[in-house]
Amino acid sequence: MVIQITDQARIQIIEMLKDEADQSRLRFGVKGGGCSGLSYALGFDHQVDPELDIADDINGIPVTIKKEDIPIINGTTIDFKQNMMGGGFTIDNPNAIVSCGCGSSFKAKEREGTPENC
Repeated sequence: MVIQITDQARIQIIEMLKDEADQSRLRFGVKGGGCSGLSYALGFDHQVDPELDIADDINGIPVTIKKEDIPIINGTTIDFKQNMMGGGFTIDNPNAIVSCGCGSSFKAKEREGTPENC
């Protein structure tokens, strides 16, 4: 399993999937940008390209990940934290060597990306 999805995140994702089209899957990966050069991409998609993507079921959630992102996100845990200001997803990536204070931007040894002004 490339990533882990906690039970709290699973509950939130299932609720969000109810508003999506049939056959929608969680798509998790990496894109360039952010303060540190890379940002996490977390959304829904219904397409899987077997040449470019892996598709898996993680904690009851259908997930799609680009194969090229696996070395950067391998071992990552997606969680959902609730606090007085509301709630949000948190991402704990053991491959991030630098993380921005916002928690969604990072730099990895394998790929640094291109930082943007925040």
